[in-house]
Amino acid sequence: MNIPTSKTSLVLFLCQIISALDVPLDSKLLEELSQPPTITQQSPKDYIVDPRENIVIQCEAKGKPPPRLVTYIFFYFMYKCSWTCRNTFSWTRNGTHFDIDKDAQVTMKPNSGTLVINIMNGGKAEAYEGVYQCTARNERGAAISNNIVIRPSRSPLWTKEKLEPNHVREGDSLVLHCRPPVGLPPPIIFWMDNAFQRLPQSERVSQGLNGDLYFSNVQPEDTREDYICYARFNHTQTIQQKQPISVKVFSMDSLNDTIAANLSDTDIYGAKPVTERQPVLLTPTGSTSTKVELRGNVLLLECIAAGLPTPVIRWIKEGGELPANRTFFENFKKTLKIIDVSEADSGNYKCIARNTLGSAHHVISVTVKAAPYWITAPRNLVLSPGEDGTLICRANGNPKPSISWLANGVPIAIAPEDPSRKVDGDTIIFSHVQERSSAVYQCNASNEYGYLLSNAFVNVLAEPPRILTPANKLYQVIADSPALLDCAYFGSPKPEIEWFKGVKGSILRGNEYIFHDNGTLEIPVAQKNSAGTYTCVARNELGKIQNEVQLEIKDPTMIIKQPEYKVIQRYGQVSFECIIKHDSTLLPTITWLKDNDELPDDDRFLVGKDNLTIMNVTDKDDGTYTCIVNTTLDSVSASAVLTVVAAPPTPAIIYARPNPPFDLELTGQLERSIDLSWIPGDENNSPITNFVIEYEDALHEPGVWHYQTEVPGTQTTVHLKLSPYVNYSFRVIAVNKIGRSQPSEPSEQYLTKSASPDENPANVQGIGSEPDNLVITWEPLKGFQSNGPGLQYKVSWRQKDVDDEWTSVIVANVSKYIVSGTPTFVPYEIKVQALNDLGYAPEPSEVIGHSGEDLPMVAPGNVQVHVINSTLAKVHWDPVPLKTVRGHLQGYKVYYWKVQSLSRRSRRHVEQKILTFRGNKTFGMLPGLEPYSSYKLNVRVVNGKGEGPASPDKVFRTPEGVPSSPSFLKITNPTLDSLTLEWGSPTHPNGVLTSYTLKFQPINNTHELGPLVEIRIPANESSLILKNLNYSTRYKFYFNAQTSVGSGSQITEEAVTIMDEAGILRPAVGAGKVQPLYPRIRNVTTAAAETYANISWEYEGPDHANFYVEYGVAGSKEDWKKEIVNGSRSFFVLKGLTPGTAYKVRVGAEGLSGFRSSEDVFETGPAMASRQVDIATQGWFIGLMCAVALLILILLIVCFIRRNKGGKYPVKEKEDAHADPEIQPMKEDDGTFGEYSDAEDHKPLKKGSRTPSDRTVKKEDSDDSLVDYGEGVNGQFNEDGSFIGQYSGKKEKEPAEGNESSEAPSPVNAMNSFV
Repeated sequence: MNIPTSKTSLVLFLCQIISALDVPLDSKLLEELSQPPTITQQSPKDYIVDPRENIVIQCEAKGKPPPRLVTYIFFYFMYKCSWTCRNTFSWTRNGTHFDIDKDAQVTMKPNSGTLVINIMNGGKAEAYEGVYQCTARNERGAAISNNIVIRPSRSPLWTKEKLEPNHVREGDSLVLHCRPPVGLPPPIIFWMDNAFQRLPQSERVSQGLNGDLYFSNVQPEDTREDYICYARFNHTQTIQQKQPISVKVFSMDSLNDTIAANLSDTDIYGAKPVTERQPVLLTPTGSTSTKVELRGNVLLLECIAAGLPTPVIRWIKEGGELPANRTFFENFKKTLKIIDVSEADSGNYKCIARNTLGSAHHVISVTVKAAPYWITAPRNLVLSPGEDGTLICRANGNPKPSISWLANGVPIAIAPEDPSRKVDGDTIIFSHVQERSSAVYQCNASNEYGYLLSNAFVNVLAEPPRILTPANKLYQVIADSPALLDCAYFGSPKPEIEWFKGVKGSILRGNEYIFHDNGTLEIPVAQKNSAGTYTCVARNELGKIQNEVQLEIKDPTMIIKQPEYKVIQRYGQVSFECIIKHDSTLLPTITWLKDNDELPDDDRFLVGKDNLTIMNVTDKDDGTYTCIVNTTLDSVSASAVLTVVAAPPTPAIIYARPNPPFDLELTGQLERSIDLSWIPGDENNSPITNFVIEYEDALHEPGVWHYQTEVPGTQTTVHLKLSPYVNYSFRVIAVNKIGRSQPSEPSEQYLTKSASPDENPANVQGIGSEPDNLVITWEPLKGFQSNGPGLQYKVSWRQKDVDDEWTSVIVANVSKYIVSGTPTFVPYEIKVQALNDLGYAPEPSEVIGHSGEDLPMVAPGNVQVHVINSTLAKVHWDPVPLKTVRGHLQGYKVYYWKVQSLSRRSRRHVEQKILTFRGNKTFGMLPGLEPYSSYKLNVRVVNGKGEGPASPDKVFRTPEGVPSSPSFLKITNPTLDSLTLEWGSPTHPNGVLTSYTLKFQPINNTHELGPLVEIRIPANESSLILKNLNYSTRYKFYFNAQTSVGSGSQITEEAVTIMDEAGILRPAVGAGKVQPLYPRIRNVTTAAAETYANISWEYEGPDHANFYVEYGVAGSKEDWKKEIVNGSRSFFVLKGLTPGTAYKVRVGAEGLSGFRSSEDVFETGPAMASRQVDIATQGWFIGLMCAVALLILILLIVCFIRRNKGGKYPVKEKEDAHADPEIQPMKEDDGTFGEYSDAEDHKPLKKGSRTPSDRTVKKEDSDDSLVDYGEGVNGQFNEDGSFIGQYSGKKEKEPAEGNESSEAPSPVNAMNSFV
């Protein structure tokens, strides 16, 4: 039955009032209106409670009057009740009345229906199991809650059982049963060991949905005695533990040894080797099974298979696709998870287990049923007496739910009769209701999987009118603005609203007023005479009420003197004025802005009552200043620009924008032209460069000025071309280097005569939006281009290359016309011609358009793939015929995706990649492919509508590539002479691994690298024990993998063997893993001179550390000074030091927060005298030197004479007495020369000794030889004197051949290394 239109608005309005109790429109009104009860909060249908805590069963309701607890004698019939039970909450348990007064453990919260059952003080939760239902009742009806099933949670202990050890042969399958105790709710199952660590799971070992632990095939490492199943009961926060299960796996080698020990040599013995097996499903069993799931739930399907190698699981849906965005794979793809299932998800799901030997499959037939769900739930109905209405209750489910109605909690068949009510299946029809028809109706929709219960009340109200707007409310508006006078009202039936002005005025009518449905009176343009008293009258058949409001009209706020454009010299002073006029009853506030932001926080800006002053102007003060005036009713603003210029030379010349031109005059008026002249304003010391002429079209765009033309600054007249049917006004703007002047006053207006259009629309196009239409569009002519009234367009079209006549249509001033019923994508000739009341525009030019495109019909053929290398392929295809494209050919799209990795034999979902090739291209490159993988691709043609069908999938494979680095490299179990290396295979093998390569070399304390050792390791190995290493030695390891293509990238690691028994360091108890190398800076040493110091140190830690040196005066509280060390050198020279001063120094590493060396203290040498006497210039010294020279000359002459006479000079005696110091050994303690001895020739040089006279030294005799820092025999140095290679790793020493020795570098060069 339809509700009358006049009453529909009333019902909707009352529904808004009643349903808005939580956010009331008027609290006083809502307190007075009666309303049947509504259940607002209740416990869930299936309510599992903690047996250790009090049970709280919620039932909250609202209504007017509100339901509340009243003690009363239970009435003999639920619906018939005295006044004492009209506003009550009551409960039933298991279908019968639950008298809470007879149970001391049960109480009901005040002003609420919520039950509290006291369990913590002696009650037992099991005694209160059952089905509870709450009823909330007041004088207008009764609302009921859902049936709330109360069950205490249970977490029973595991039943004791004797568990036999599981003895399994390597490679066989195994199932460890959990069989947890039945709890409420069901427990969460997980497997752990004795150390409470979760057991690792993989594709081979995983937990099923039933909690059992499945082994597809067992391996020797599965042997352990602590497989423990745990059941966690979240509701009671308890965990139950099953007895540990023991598993013993017998490997083939150990089994053969056992057999051999018990048989004679002549017996034939030996267990069969581990044999590979094709997959067999462990769960579910058989070939088919069924599964029923409810709509909206999560569907979980599981398949776990045994086999060797470990099978891989794949899922498909027969006859369809797995739903996108709702399908997930869990438990290593053994579990298929589909969320939010619907009836469309019913069907057969197949799981396929596959390994290299074969496959097995299982089909699960899934049926999706549905508990009832709402299509249309009944909604509260508010009616006036005598009105009609309906309650509709529609639900769906599988199977179809049945609908039943209750009235005030009683089946409607036995409820008191109501002549206004008629039940028609899922609908209750109400006709001519009365106040006694108010009630709460319940709709119950149920099937075998559940039920829905909804309360909806029918509230029949008879209320006289009420006006909610406060009396004598004052409204204030600005003159010439709209005024809105409120009259919020309520009544049932809906009152009629009338407005009057004045106490005895007549009813308001006419176009000058707008009457809104909510009672508001709108005066679109309020004038001064609109002020006064307005009366709102609301009446219905139950009464009448009126309310008065006051309207005041205020004068608008105006800025009578606006701030003006200013040009000011730098460091000058400037003021902007902002003088306002406002209504005397309004209080204005003036705010100043600079560039639409707050004024700078600067004392130079002084804001006065009606002005802004800027003192000492700077360049940054240049900008736009805005004065904003606000009142409580309106706001106005005005702006001016401040230009700051440099101070001119004396005398100061002020440059400013020119004054506007004046005295504009129009002469020589013709239909299409006119002459304009003017007088220039003052140019303000900057010559006028040009004049800009603008025009206004008062007929089409009043108030909008357009650019017309511009002329040089020397010209004061211009001849202007005009358009027909335009009411022209002109103004002129002068321009100089400073800027533009203000516009001149407008000229007089000049209206040109009408004419037919001179031009046609531009940008005419024809593009179809659908396959069977042609959309013709154009840019409409602007107002002044119309040349006259009545602008229209003649649109014409015909199919190209077909002998057809033009089809034309005349349309209004629009920009589009759609031609329907066209063939798909055919060319059309199109033209659009403008016309007005005076005639047509010239004949337009034709353009070519096309009707709508459709999707391409065929796929590209002959798709071929040429694999170029392991990451790049080239794809070719034949172009499709252009006729089948059915649109503009945009190009081709290649879809390609990875099917599987050939090295792993595992499939996983990989997102498709798409490459687009523009135009009619027939080939393309596919970059970024993964090596040694199987790919599929297809090609599709693309037009403006979309993509065509895909070509058949083309399969291709990429060849092998080099692998990625191993996934990890761990070094464990350090001993005196061995380390254990463990590694993981590369994440991306990119082929079949052939081997691993391990390289390692020792590192000494100066970070130099020793000899490099290389080892080849089979690809099936994952660990290695390196033996015969040096104790307490750091080693660096380089590890990579190889395929047949080559070696992959390497991973590096460092580790240290432990010291011997006599050493300080010992491995800690339980230490089985190499400790990480923490950074360390030690042995900081200094060598100070007068004004500089040489700092050196030793570093242990990560490579590529960046060092810095901090220093300061010792004992001073000044901050440390910091110097950055270039590169990774371990020495630095501090320069610019003060002589004779003690300094403190320390070394740190960048990026290592708080990591520094210990401090060292040194002192620079004393200052040398600034003036020293040069004895070489002294007379006595010159005389002495001359005497010595003369004496030597005399001795030489004597010796010469004696020799010529045959005399002997005792040279031998001199040599014996004074041996050559170059070949005398030096004492280590005091640096003096000892006696020469032939017995010392065979001794090696000690550290600190001089280089022998033959400048040779054996490598094995000097660990610190400079030769070790160079390449080959001769050491090399950088430009700064530091050694090349010293800090990047020492080169491997070559074994000495024969007695050959290395040449030591010059001591001079060695000293240069410290500079």
